[in-house]
Amino acid sequence: MLHKTRGIVIHSVKYSETSLIVKVYTETFGIQSYMVKGARSPKSKFRPVLFQPLTLLDMVVYHKERGTLQSIKEVRLAHPYQTLPFDIRKSSIALFLNEVVYRSVGEEEPNPALFGFLWSSFLLLDEAEEPFMHFHLLFTIKLTRYLGFQPRNTRTDEHCFFNLSEGTFQELFLEGVCLDRSLSDSWCRLLDWPFEKPAIPDLSAKDRDALLDALLLYYRYHLPGFSGFRSAEVLHSVLS
Repeated sequence: MLHKTRGIVIHSVKYSETSLIVKVYTETFGIQSYMVKGARSPKSKFRPVLFQPLTLLDMVVYHKERGTLQSIKEVRLAHPYQTLPFDIRKSSIALFLNEVVYRSVGEEEPNPALFGFLWSSFLLLDEAEEPFMHFHLLFTIKLTRYLGFQPRNTRTDEHCFFNLSEGTFQELFLEGVCLDRSLSDSWCRLLDWPFEKPAIPDLSAKDRDALLDALLLYYRYHLPGFSGFRSAEVLHSVLS
């Protein structure tokens, strides 16, 4: 049966000499894998560039409820990025965001709120003007709301250490589990900072890198199998 849906490309791998298997987060069906036959053939009606990570698509797809590999009838670019592919800092941030989504989102059912957040976030990154060096931190912490483990901002003068395992602030500092007082303060600012202003004043590059490492550790505490990150080091280097 044919369906129209928007989709966000998450991952693609080569299959045979000319085809691709593409993982797409769709608005209508959640995560789906599509066989795109002949996509790498010169005569294909599907250009391989359409299946680069984070590409925003309008699709007409065949969908089988019990199918593991779906197929695409029609596809077109929903939004051509204007700056993201041409700015190495934005493209490095996008690489990181894609890896976060790839390793954390696995729902094979529709989630309109999550889809809307992802779609609008990538448009926002493309449109962002200088400075935007904290965009990846804001995205990663705000994504937790849709994944079910959003940190609680319970900070007080007494409860000033953020516990990564429990997702809340506490009075006692526990080595290896809690952020120190300074980094906990930065974490608190991150929780409340508006996404539309992706630069947090007086947040040093050192603290930015430490917060990124803390966020990845937070995800590992709350998402089994969340490991093997490759893009974080690239991001540390490019934004330094």
